[in-house]
Amino acid sequence: METVGDSPAIRSILTMVDKIAPTTATVLIQGESGTGKELIARKLHAKSDRANKPYVTVNCGALQESLLESELFGHEKGAFTGAISQKIGLCETADDGTLFMDEIGELSLGIQAKLLRFLQEGEFYRIGGKKPIRVHVRIISATNRDIEQEVKSGRFREDLFYRLNTITLRMPPLRKRKEDIPALVDFFLKKNRFGGPAQQIKRIDPRVMDVFSNYTWPGNIRELQNTIERMKILAENNEIRLEDIPFGIRMPKVRAETNEFAGEMSLEEVEKNHILRTLAFNSGNKTKAARSLGITIKTLYNKLHRYGILQGQESESTVPGSAANDESGFQEGPSF
Repeated sequence: METVGDSPAIRSILTMVDKIAPTTATVLIQGESGTGKELIARKLHAKSDRANKPYVTVNCGALQESLLESELFGHEKGAFTGAISQKIGLCETADDGTLFMDEIGELSLGIQAKLLRFLQEGEFYRIGGKKPIRVHVRIISATNRDIEQEVKSGRFREDLFYRLNTITLRMPPLRKRKEDIPALVDFFLKKNRFGGPAQQIKRIDPRVMDVFSNYTWPGNIRELQNTIERMKILAENNEIRLEDIPFGIRMPKVRAETNEFAGEMSLEEVEKNHILRTLAFNSGNKTKAARSLGITIKTLYNKLHRYGILQGQESESTVPGSAANDESGFQEGPSF
């Protein structure tokens, strides 16, 4: 259970974890999918006085309402058709420990009401039960939804929201902590999640890290992990090369909307992104991309080399649009 990275964003989160963990306060962890919310929940439990007590997880979006109620609170024998025996719920299983409720924003209003009562009273009834069951459980919840907006729209109870977020932790997306990418890559290269003979990577083309730093990682750390593991399995001669990067990452598609504000980018970053998008629009065809950009194919290759986004090991001597063999038929426009 390791949190990798030394960016200010992660250091701030870990400092908060150290302060929060010893308390019994409810914690709401917000962030995009793949940012490590469950890892932080486990760390809160491990650093608490409950570390040797149960740590129980439930995915609130994975079960229908009737099944989720039984999963959380349990049921008595004969409570409904199919209840052939008594079932102990997760709230009871987690007694004296921690209950991590992932995707809390997916709860129906009916379950929200029952969970609120449990948080207020510290007790619940099994389905079909007549005797209240009292437990001492710390609730940590997580969501990738804008839960405040869910409250405003009436899809999430305001009183439950305030019960759940005594303290809120907001996990940063990977695009906001790109300085952690090299450490994360190194960490995932050393892991062998899928078993079998683990290939030891001895070299990574430096341009690979340039591409990784340019990509926005919509799937965050989970996407980076899957990418590294795929490249590690398929790598040849214990080396990860530029062409080993999946095309969708090497040449990201144009997005209708972006979370990055172009005004905060340097001129070189704007140029690099524009080249990448033009290449993607032209399905990787460099001749068409150069024509769209208003530059010669030779100039495009020079820029691809400069920004570390050239596919394969092509060199300027093989460029069809070089001075000795320019078949492009158009003049070079101004550099941008």
